[in-house]
Amino acid sequence: MKKHQFILACTAVFLLLFYNESVGINISIFGVVLTLLISYFYQEKMVDRSHLVLVMTSILSCFAFAWYGDAASFFALALSIVFLQFKTQNEELKMIQVFPLIFLNGFASVGRIFMFHQWLPERKIHNDFAKKLVAFVLIPIVFLGLFFIVYSFGSDHFSSLFTDYELDIDLPQLIGISILGFYISFSFWNYWVPDACYEYNPKLNNDFSNISEVKNQSTFSFLDLDFERKSGVITLFLLNIMLLVFIGTYNYEQFFEVVTAQASKLSSDTHERVNSVIFSILMAVGVIMFYFKGGFNFDKKATLLKTLAKIWIFLNGILIVSTIIKNSEYVSFFGLTYKRLGVYAFLILAIIGLVYTFLKITKQKTNVYLVNQMVWCFYGTVLLCSYVNWGNIITNYNISVNKGVSPIFLSGLNFNDEARREYFQKNNLDGKYAESVREEMILNYQEASFLSKALYYDFLDKKK
Repeated sequence: MKKHQFILACTAVFLLLFYNESVGINISIFGVVLTLLISYFYQEKMVDRSHLVLVMTSILSCFAFAWYGDAASFFALALSIVFLQFKTQNEELKMIQVFPLIFLNGFASVGRIFMFHQWLPERKIHNDFAKKLVAFVLIPIVFLGLFFIVYSFGSDHFSSLFTDYELDIDLPQLIGISILGFYISFSFWNYWVPDACYEYNPKLNNDFSNISEVKNQSTFSFLDLDFERKSGVITLFLLNIMLLVFIGTYNYEQFFEVVTAQASKLSSDTHERVNSVIFSILMAVGVIMFYFKGGFNFDKKATLLKTLAKIWIFLNGILIVSTIIKNSEYVSFFGLTYKRLGVYAFLILAIIGLVYTFLKITKQKTNVYLVNQMVWCFYGTVLLCSYVNWGNIITNYNISVNKGVSPIFLSGLNFNDEARREYFQKNNLDGKYAESVREEMILNYQEASFLSKALYYDFLDKKK
């Protein structure tokens, strides 16, 4: 199939799925259609294991959205299919480029649609049937339509012969859905990759390509390599000393200092400390990237600098472990929430980032190596967030430890309805709190048409 055929076919599928429907299973079906089209028509380009992984994650993400229909599963679905398309069509480009291209094509597609020579075939019609279709059907219909409009203004009776009929069609919605479907299909199948992306792509490699040049490259023109190396040693030595002191005071305040057991006080203190750790880790990785962006990766005299950098990474790892323990203590006091799970997620990503930073130094990789690896880690996190029912996990944990079981809080969690109903019924809380809004939403999903459903709600019993 040609690009214009993909665009028109997907526009038709989009129209069939979304006309007179709200967002639901239709997005999943559209995602499956896109995935299958890529897999079938571009199977000769799928030579890497990553292609198979992306096909599987795309299908799984479509099922996840069909089940939950929430924002996390939507982003997982969108990222998976876009990554698959990009990896298949532009395998030579680094995946990090997909993010600016999404933004760029969001605007560029509006104008590029009218550049017909770029996506519509320019050729003469050689098939006799096609010629007859154009000459005997399409051209007469166009002229009939034009003259009908003219004549209908001149005679009401003439106009009534053709207009006194009502079709059950919402024309504005039909046009709007068609335009949206065409825009999405066009942007997906005929996206634009500027030449600058190909020119800049070599700079996004994981390995250095010009080692001889990099070895003698200094950061500042007024400092030679010896001074810069010694500056790095002094800086990292002092930072390690400062971090040791911070770890000592941080852990003393967390685990040994007597603090007020008031929830708001403990909450604010914990958030402040977690925020400081977040900035510390980001700056720590930034320091490593600053000193090991080039020549010091290959400098035989930089052994002490590398050792201090590895100690710096190790100490930041200890800081992360301390924060994980503190967050766990906070959870044991007040139960789980989405935010506390988010802290765990960030700290785990931070540990992974430090591991890749360590590998960058030991294996002499570029700074972009870190970014390339963390893009995939971020993608994996999005997938994990979309596949797992975190709301139900939070609810069951909090009920089991009798922490964080405020009825208003439980009613605000997603996809925990069976556990929430059972807990409310057991404690005679039905109808007394904000669960009525949640129950109304569940009923709306259960009564929606098939394409507008989220399957999770169909497997819930209707509340009597």
